[in-house]
Amino acid sequence: MSADALEMSAITYDYARTTALRGVSMHVENGEIVSVTGPSGCGKSTLLHLACGILRVQEGKIRLLGRDLGQLHEADLSRLRRREVGIVLQFGQLVPELTVLDNVALPLLLDDYSRTDAYGAATAWLERVELVDVASALPGEISGGQAQCVAVARAMVTGPGVIFADEPTGSMDTRGGARLLQLLISVAREHATALVLVTHDNTVAAHADREVRLRDGLVEHEAVLR
Repeated sequence: MSADALEMSAITYDYARTTALRGVSMHVENGEIVSVTGPSGCGKSTLLHLACGILRVQEGKIRLLGRDLGQLHEADLSRLRRREVGIVLQFGQLVPELTVLDNVALPLLLDDYSRTDAYGAATAWLERVELVDVASALPGEISGGQAQCVAVARAMVTGPGVIFADEPTGSMDTRGGARLLQLLISVAREHATALVLVTHDNTVAAHADREVRLRDGLVEHEAVLR
């Protein structure tokens, strides 16, 4: 496997009337934490959605965990995301009809794990994020901060090689956001999981090993932070 968890080469992406990315290249090493920063509308979220295969690349090349995303069929992309990629979005995006425990176990159940193994792993991760006491609650019955921590548990339950987090603290207060960020950083370092943090918050960005700053669909600069 490549030494890089993610390689993006000369990526261009156009929406109907807007060019979101204009030849962006970046990489993330295995186990590295990288923040992608920049003002609203600079292409951060588009870059993330391309990197994990939610959007299809139009020009350029993306390799994720050694796979060329342009060569994968949709079923293969879905399988790659389910098994080897964790995604944490700003509002958690939990399935509202499922309990907290069911939400965390879902990626494993979809991948044909036994219920015993899936729920055992899900319970262990809820213990890790200190939310096993709300395992039977529905997402609408817990706080937004708790929902984000559940999303982290769901992202980690498969043992992914990379986690993508899109403004993960954006909807949280300062204290809750700091706790979630520390959780993301600690689990990424503990499991040597690459972490891509998309954020406009300089405080969040400063926790990364390296920062890639976008402006107007281009890489404006990169900086090693530690």
